[in-house]
Amino acid sequence: MATPQSTGSQDDLGEGKKLEQITFRFCSECSNMLYPKEDDDAHKLQFTCRTCQYTEEAASTCVFRNVLNNSAGETAGVTQDVGSDPTLPRSNKTCPRCNHEEAVFFQSQERSAETGMVSRQFRYRGASFLDLGLELAQS
Repeated sequence: MATPQSTGSQDDLGEGKKLEQITFRFCSECSNMLYPKEDDDAHKLQFTCRTCQYTEEAASTCVFRNVLNNSAGETAGVTQDVGSDPTLPRSNKTCPRCNHEEAVFFQSQERSAETGMVSRQFRYRGASFLDLGLELAQS
C-alpha cells in the first residue's frame, strides 16, 4: 500500500494524541485504487474497486483529513523584491541604524485578537527587513 506524504504535524492540535495515518488502498485482484463506499445493509464503511467490484472492510472511518496551519510570520507574503514594488507607499525617513533614507510601508499579515491588523514601516536593505517602528522605539 502506498502512503501519502504528510505535510503537517502528526500531533493532534492541543490534545497530544497522534493523528491516524491515512493511506491509499489498492485492489488485491487488479491493483486499481479502492474507493470509500458505505455498505447500505450494515451501514459500515467499505473500500471498493470500481473495476472488478472487489470489496474490503475499512479499518478506520477516517478517509480524509484537512490540517490547516494558522500561523503567519511577521513578514508573511513578503517577497525578496518588495522594495522594488512601485505600488507600495514610501518615505524618506532616515534610518537610525544605517542612515538609509528610503522606507517601504505595508500591512503586516500577522494579527491577533489583541493587536488587530498593524501597519508597519520597513526599510528594505538587500534581502532583509527592519521594523523601523521597533528601531525608532529602541533608540
